[in-house]
Order: sequence, then C-alpha cells, then structure tokens
Amino acid sequence: MASVPRVWLITGTTSGLGRRLVRAVLARGDRVIATGRTIENLHAQYEESEQLKLMQLDVTEGALIIAAKIQDALAHWGHIDVLVNNAGIGYPGLIEEGGSNLLRKQMEANLFGVADVTMAVLPHMREKKAGTIVVVGSRSAYKTELVGIGFYAASKAAVTAWTETLAQEVSRFNIQVTLVQPGAFRTEGIYSQGFYSGNPIPAWHELREAFRARYASIPGTEKGDPAKAMEALVDVVRGEGKAAGREIPMYLMLGEDAVSDVRTKFARVLKIVAEWEEVTTDVNFD
Repeated sequence: MASVPRVWLITGTTSGLGRRLVRAVLARGDRVIATGRTIENLHAQYEESEQLKLMQLDVTEGALIIAAKIQDALAHWGHIDVLVNNAGIGYPGLIEEGGSNLLRKQMEANLFGVADVTMAVLPHMREKKAGTIVVVGSRSAYKTELVGIGFYAASKAAVTAWTETLAQEVSRFNIQVTLVQPGAFRTEGIYSQGFYSGNPIPAWHELREAFRARYASIPGTEKGDPAKAMEALVDVVRGEGKAAGREIPMYLMLGEDAVSDVRTKFARVLKIVAEWEEVTTDVNFD
C-alpha cells in the first residue's frame, strides 16, 4: 500500500537551500506549501500543481499576520506534517559599526520569525500528536571567532538554544525536532548580502575593507552541493537512504566543514575546561 504523502510547509523557498529542498521533497512524492516574501518571486520559481501550493509569507510580518496565514495553509490539505523553518538572512559586518540596530534586524528574521511560524503551526501538531519541526541554523553558531560574522552567528546561536529547549518541551506530544546546521554551500546565502558599511567608523576602515574583499571572494568557491544536502535532509525526515531505520537526530550537521568546525569548537572548549578546572570548580561552600 502506498504511503500517504506528507505535507511540508517550508519557509524561504525562492533561493538557497529552500529552493533545493522544495525540489527534493516533490521528487519523493510529498506535498509542499512553499512560502516566500513575495508571491511574484515564488511564481518566478515554480508552477502550482496538485503537489505544490505557493503562499506569500514574510516571517518578519508579526505573529498575528503569520498565524492567519498558517491557518490558510492548514486549510489547503487539512494538515501540516513537516515544518521547515528555513527563511533567514545574514548581514556580515563589524559589531561596532552595525550596532544593536543590525543585531535586532538579524534577530527578527533568524530568531523571532522562526518562533512566530513555529508557534502558529504547533497547536495543530499538538492536537494530532504528530509532526516534525526542522529549524535551519548554521555552523556559525559554533564558528564565531571570525571577523564580521557576529550578528549572524549571534542569531544562529540564539535559535540553536531556543530549538534545543523546544525539542524537550514538545517531545511529550510525539513531535520531533531537528536542528540543521549547514556548512558553506554554493547558494545565494550570507556572502551575497554584502559587507555592512552603513555606519563607517574610520578606526575600522582597514579591517572592514579587508573583510569586505574576503567575503566577496567566497561565492562560487564553496565545496558543499546544496542539492545533495537537501536530499540528505529529506532522507532524514522520511527515514530513507542512509537514514533508514534511524531516529531523527537533534543535531544534523551538513557538510564536512560543519562537522569539522563543531569538533574544533568543542575540543577547544574542553581543553580550556580541563586547564582551568582546578580554579573554576573550587567555588562551593566549605
């Protein structure tokens, strides 16, 4: 007997990993509600079909507007089985020049947008006691010692912590959560945004210009194949291919660089913990 097609709601599908994910899911016979900030950009990428519904959704529109649109999405096929919080943006820039304004802008899309979409879908999944929530984070949550990555890395570190707690809370309703942490893939991603220079401070000129050139040189050199990465993600969610017979993991690092960066970060942290343990643990009451 053929399995019932899953319904996936995927945010941020007009470019990058999201666009490749839509193609991969449709190829497996599942259904997709593909969202993007403008309906025109969606129609430029896809044609609606019995498998594919297009819907305008800007994750920074606010909780009430998002909740209403999610209700419209639910009405189309009557259920959502897989939510993929993929929409996001990256603003490379120096911390002092970007200030708290750029940090807030980054958090609006990469943290609060994820929360608003998830909160709109969660009651449906709770009621049917089933569902999978995928949050697309980044290896940048761990690879933070890099000039210019502070705003993006902070947002991805925040959504990492938020997702870890979410997973603990919703597990009692048979809802699975996985945090995807990709490395560098050849997509329209963070390096396409341009290095922030809206508040140039003379003291940072040399460093800013050096890293503006560095970021500009990256697109097209990434080793990661985004189509392969999204095929792997679909395997994990559907329990197929190399993921057959395995439970959905809490963390899903995609790419050799993502795996390497996580290992490097934790090895460094554990080394410091060991070196300073005599000092840091001798703080209890006598």
